[in-house]
Amino acid sequence: MIRRINYKLESDYNSINAFLKDKSYPKAAFVYLRNTKDTALINGISEKLYKPLKKGDILTIIINEEKTSDIEAVKPDFDIKSIIIYEDEDILIVNKPSKMSIHPSINHYNDTLANYICHYYTSQGVDFVFRCINRLDKNTSGLTIIAKNILSSALLQRQVKEKTLQRTYLAICEGHIKERGTIDAPIGRINDSIITRQVDYENGKSAITHFKRIKEKDSYSLIELQLETGRTHQIRVHLKHINHPIIGDDLYNPNYKDITRHALHSYKLDFIHPITNKKMSITAPLPEDMASIIDI
Repeated sequence: MIRRINYKLESDYNSINAFLKDKSYPKAAFVYLRNTKDTALINGISEKLYKPLKKGDILTIIINEEKTSDIEAVKPDFDIKSIIIYEDEDILIVNKPSKMSIHPSINHYNDTLANYICHYYTSQGVDFVFRCINRLDKNTSGLTIIAKNILSSALLQRQVKEKTLQRTYLAICEGHIKERGTIDAPIGRINDSIITRQVDYENGKSAITHFKRIKEKDSYSLIELQLETGRTHQIRVHLKHINHPIIGDDLYNPNYKDITRHALHSYKLDFIHPITNKKMSITAPLPEDMASIIDI
C-alpha cells in the first residue's frame, strides 16, 4: 500500500527532519524514512532528511510498504462493506460484530476481523499490514480503528498513550445503578490467570472508569462509560466490583437470560486524524441484541 503525503511549506526550515518533528512525526516514522530510499522528495526530487526547506517548496513523503501481513486472507460470508463505518487513505474504522475475534488465535485461525480485512485489500491487489489500534474482546461489539500505514499507526498509538483518543462504551448491567460515578480500583490477574482479572488493591495496576446512567428497564441499567486507563477487561471487572456486573458475561456474570454474550458495545471514538489533524467523532448505534433488551 502506497501513501503519498504532500506539504506546501509556509516558511523556511533548516531540514526536512526539523519540519517533520514540527509535524509530530514519531520515531518509528523517522526510522522508516531514514532507512528507505526515495521516501522524501522536495519539488519532486529525492533528498536526504538533512536537506533544508524553503517557503513555497512542496515536500512529498512516500510510505510504500511492499508486504502483506502473514495473516491468512479469508473471504467472509457477509459483505465486509456492511461493517465499514469510515475509510480514507490512512485509517479504516469498522463496527465489529460480537462473537468475532480481532486477531487469529487458538481455535480462531481464519475467522477473525484480521482475516477478513486482509482479504478486503488483497482482493483489490493491495499489499496490506493489519494494525489494529484499539482492540476489543471477541464478544464486545463496536468501533475499532485499523491504521493503513506505519505513520498513521504510530501517530494513533501516541494518542492512545497520551489519552487523547477517547473511547466511549455502552453496557447493560444488572440492577439500578446510580446516575453517575467513577470507579477507581486497581486491576490484576487472578492467581496468575492468563485471562481472568479482579480488583487487586495490593498488586493491581491503576484503573479508572467513569460511568453515566442512560436508561433503566426492569432490573437492568443502560450505562455510558469512558476509560481513563485501558486494563484488560476493565469495564467488566469494575462493574462486577460495584455489584452491577454486565449481563451475559461468561467470566464475571454468566446471566444469559436475555443475551448470549456480554452486553458491551464500543459506541464512540473521539480522536485527531493522524494526518489531517482534523477532529474526528465516530459513532456506531447500539446493536439489535442489546437495543431490544432496553427498548432503544
